[in-house]
Amino acid sequence: MALKITVIGTGYLGATHAAAMAELGFEVLGLDVVPEKIEMLGRGEVPMFEPGLEDLLRKHVAGIEGSTGRLRFTMDWAEVAEFGDVHFVCVNTPQKHGEYACDMSYVDAAVESLAKHLSRPCLVVGKSTVPVGSADRLAARLLELAPGGAEVELAWNPEFLREGFAVQDTLHPDRIVVGVRSERAEKLLREVYATPVAAGSPFVVTDFPTAELVKTSANSFLATKISFINAMAEVCEAAGGDVAKLAEAIGHDDRIGKKFLRAGIGFGGGCLPKDIRAFMARAGELGADQALTFLREIDSINMRQRGQMVELAREALGGGPFLGKRVAVLGATFKPDSDDVRDSPALNVAGQIHLQGGQVTVYDPKGMTNARRLFPTLGYADTATEAVRGADVVLHLTEWREFRELDPRELGEVAATRLILDGRNALDPELWRGAGWTYRAMGRPTA
Repeated sequence: MALKITVIGTGYLGATHAAAMAELGFEVLGLDVVPEKIEMLGRGEVPMFEPGLEDLLRKHVAGIEGSTGRLRFTMDWAEVAEFGDVHFVCVNTPQKHGEYACDMSYVDAAVESLAKHLSRPCLVVGKSTVPVGSADRLAARLLELAPGGAEVELAWNPEFLREGFAVQDTLHPDRIVVGVRSERAEKLLREVYATPVAAGSPFVVTDFPTAELVKTSANSFLATKISFINAMAEVCEAAGGDVAKLAEAIGHDDRIGKKFLRAGIGFGGGCLPKDIRAFMARAGELGADQALTFLREIDSINMRQRGQMVELAREALGGGPFLGKRVAVLGATFKPDSDDVRDSPALNVAGQIHLQGGQVTVYDPKGMTNARRLFPTLGYADTATEAVRGADVVLHLTEWREFRELDPRELGEVAATRLILDGRNALDPELWRGAGWTYRAMGRPTA
């Protein structure tokens, strides 16, 4: 008999996972505790921008004309427990307020609410990013609370979604990692992921701690690579070198690779910053804090980039205060192909300049609504051209394709001064200089 799947939590991760499981042919029931979210998803709409996700939802949500009807949503824990053979827990694990540690309250609440209704054999699968040791603790809690006892098992299956590519990453993952304690759990997860595995996705079977550590260590490595090239940009800035050429040269070494070597204003979003901080906090609790002290410097380099961008803008404008200066900011989201502005370096820079008296106008292709909610005092424009109109300096802070395709000559007609600072090293310096702009980027004084 075909497996039935439930997804607990229908935020960014959960909504994507639920739609992808339906696409893989399973009957899926999603649960959330927020009625508005359930109503929205039931109409085939998503509360965030993620390329391809809404189309995938509409293809499967029951009640939508022409859909497969394989995907439904509910707020009823008992219904979910009765329906599912495999329950995926996809709730948020934010940073605790005022400290580095991860807030496990949503995961704990989800497992406890579900467990008391689990009376038949099933597998509960954690996908949330959690501190190592959480799966052991939650497995014990399941055994304690579930009427089904030992027939109710836990597994850990971390997610590796990249915002902007989440649908592709779920349907065609570059690896599937499962932390299991029994052959039965492994067999069930092999059944869930049979399609991507048959298409070549590696299936890595581990214990609980290793599965939990894979996600945090992967994010720590990526953060390290980004902060490394940003540190090199600081050295290039001081020495008169070109960090873009340096990155190109070291990227040809396949032990290093080209990816994540574009210097800029650093990383943000809802994952990397909080994940590396939670990793440091957990290592401290385990008595292994010295192993991760380097992550403090990674975090510090990353946060420093934002201040350096503000100073680069001040210098470009003559070195004085920002008071009365018009600053155009292209980009609000922490990365392109997303509407996510959580811990966005672009908005942080815009906010700092605004606080120092600059007249800041922001434009972003998808992040305007969320940016306005977070920074209501900034100015906003409906197009890049409107944002740049009358600007003394233009800051390119999120590498949207739309910005790379802008016509520097047309933009030059509306700017007060043809001065652009490329905070992402993603624009073509020759193209902009050819159109009469002064082009400047961190770590590329001679570019």
